[in-house]
Amino acid sequence: MRALWSAASGMKAQQLNIDNISNNLANVNTTGYKKMRVEFKDLLYENIKDASIVDGEGSPVNLQVGHGVMYSATSRNFENGGFQSTENDTDFALDGRGFFVAQNPAGERIYTRDGSFKLDVDGDTRRLVTSEGYFVLSEDDDYIEFSDTDKDFTVDEMGAIKVKTEDGTVEDTGLSLAVVDFLNPDGLEAVGGNFLKATNASGEEMLLEGEERDTKIYQGYLENSNVQIVEEMIKLITAQRAYDINSKTIQTADEMMQTANSVKR
Repeated sequence: MRALWSAASGMKAQQLNIDNISNNLANVNTTGYKKMRVEFKDLLYENIKDASIVDGEGSPVNLQVGHGVMYSATSRNFENGGFQSTENDTDFALDGRGFFVAQNPAGERIYTRDGSFKLDVDGDTRRLVTSEGYFVLSEDDDYIEFSDTDKDFTVDEMGAIKVKTEDGTVEDTGLSLAVVDFLNPDGLEAVGGNFLKATNASGEEMLLEGEERDTKIYQGYLENSNVQIVEEMIKLITAQRAYDINSKTIQTADEMMQTANSVKR
């Protein structure tokens, strides 16, 4: 019976759906996390009878039976999450599209919305790094460094970095925090640790700068996850009910088979 396999595919699909929902809920407090959803598509159809009209006779529609469902993709919702004030000079939030750029130990460029950066001390030099110690990059692909004579630093909405020296003067470093975007952000590959990697599907990074840039950087803030607990709970209930209905279908198909097998001549 087709119903057995169709219902089984539905149960597998809803199981993955619940896995995705649970991951969203688990990351409700993850800085810069973007909620995900699973996309589905129907499977092959069996053509029992094709549509055909000859001399005014026949059927104008097909007679088809599907074979269930399968998952096709996961997509991210990149809308902004809420901002949380931290009053920490090394915390940054992006308002708009784009990602911060960092460099991992392998020399690869990785991207993140998590702006909870730190300062790494190397002798008399301090460098802006991620929580994992990866170097944060500027628009010129340079490390963002401060000397021991720099008392503190500020970053404006466009990412320009200025430092205050020991004598109280403010100097422009000539560096700006890099913010990049992609033609297809859904094509980015999540590698964990709040990081994403570029792929052929995402396209190459595009530096956001100049008057065309709408994205702003806010120092002393962090971007919260955009997961809505109530929304995810509704999705969870819906997925659970769909899973239950598919299991009922299997039970019904089994009872029908049992009835057919018990028929006596």
